[in-house]
Amino acid sequence: MIIRNPYPHGGDIYSHRVILDFSVNVNPLGTPPRILAAVAAAVKDLSAYPDPRCRMLRARLAESLRVSPDNLVLGNGAAELIGQFIAALRPKKTLLPAPSFADYEHALSAEGCPADFYPLRREDGFLLTDRILDEIKPGTELLLICSPNNPTGRLIPRPLLLRILERCRRTGTWLFLDECFGELTDEGTPSLADALLPGDRVFLLRAFTKTYAIPGIRLGYGICPNADMLDRICRRSQFWNVSTPAQAAGLAALDCADWVLAARKLIREEKKYLTESLQALGITVFPSDANFLLLSGVPGLYDRLLARGILIRSCENYRGLSSGDCRIAVRTHPENEALINYLQMDTLGL
Repeated sequence: MIIRNPYPHGGDIYSHRVILDFSVNVNPLGTPPRILAAVAAAVKDLSAYPDPRCRMLRARLAESLRVSPDNLVLGNGAAELIGQFIAALRPKKTLLPAPSFADYEHALSAEGCPADFYPLRREDGFLLTDRILDEIKPGTELLLICSPNNPTGRLIPRPLLLRILERCRRTGTWLFLDECFGELTDEGTPSLADALLPGDRVFLLRAFTKTYAIPGIRLGYGICPNADMLDRICRRSQFWNVSTPAQAAGLAALDCADWVLAARKLIREEKKYLTESLQALGITVFPSDANFLLLSGVPGLYDRLLARGILIRSCENYRGLSSGDCRIAVRTHPENEALINYLQMDTLGL
C-alpha cells in the first residue's frame, strides 16, 4: 500500500467523484461472468491458505501457451513481477525507451539501479524503430521494452522484436518484454514465447488484469526459460502471493476466449469512432495498436473533465511527455459518445 507517496497511475476513483473512468485500460466489456462466478465460488475456501505453487493454474496456463510449467511464474499482478525481476537482476546499466510505463523506472529506482533513456520521437508517432539496435551493446545488462507500449499504444513489429532478441543474445543483454496489452490489440499480438530457447535471458510479462478487467484481483505472470532467474525471482516472493480467488479467476479466464474476441471487435470499432471524433475537435490523436489512445495539444483537459466527473490519464508525469498530453481508454460506445459530448461542450465553453 501507499501512505504519503504520490499515486502515479489511473483508476483513482477513491480520491475523486468519478462518473466515467477513461483512465484505466481494461477490457471495455468488463469482467466475464464466468470469472465472477469462479471468484464467488472460491469464497468457501478462504479458511485455507492458497496453493503456494499455483499448480492447477500453472498447468492450465502452460498448456494454453504451449510452454513448460517450469518456465512460468505467477505474481500478485504484473507490477509485483516487475519489482521482483529488477530486484533479482540489480542491473548496473539498463536501456529504457521513453515514454513508457512508469513502474519500470520506479522499480529500478527502488533498487538503486541507473537507467539510460532512449527517447522515442514524437515525429515518429513514438514508434520504436531499428535505431534501438545500435544502443544494445555488450555492456547493456538489461533492455526493458513494452509492446504495445504504454502510454503510446504502439506495437513493436515482430520482425524487429526478433532482431532485438538476436541482438540481446549476442551482447549477453537481458530482454524484459512487457506484453500485457497484447491480447487486446486489433488481432491479438502473438507472444514472443515461441521464439525463446532454453536458458535465454528473456522475461516476458503478461497479465490477466487488462484482458479480463480484473485489476481488483491482481494476477500477472511471466514466461522465462532461464531457470536461475526464476529461482531468484521466487526467492523474493512471499509464499502465498497469489490468492485463492485470484487462482480461481485465472483458471476461469482460460475458458473466456470468446469474451476476448468480442472485446477486440468492440475496441477496433470504437477506436475508429473516437479517433475520428477527437480529430474533428482539433485534438491530435497518435496512432495506436492498443485499447487506448494518446492525445496531445490539450493542456488543462484533465482538470476540466475531472470537474465533470470524467477521469482520464494525465501524461505529464511520463518522461518525454508534457502537460498537453493525456491518455484515454477505449470504452463502450455509450461511454465514448458521452466523452465526445463533454469534449464538444468543453470546446464550446459550455
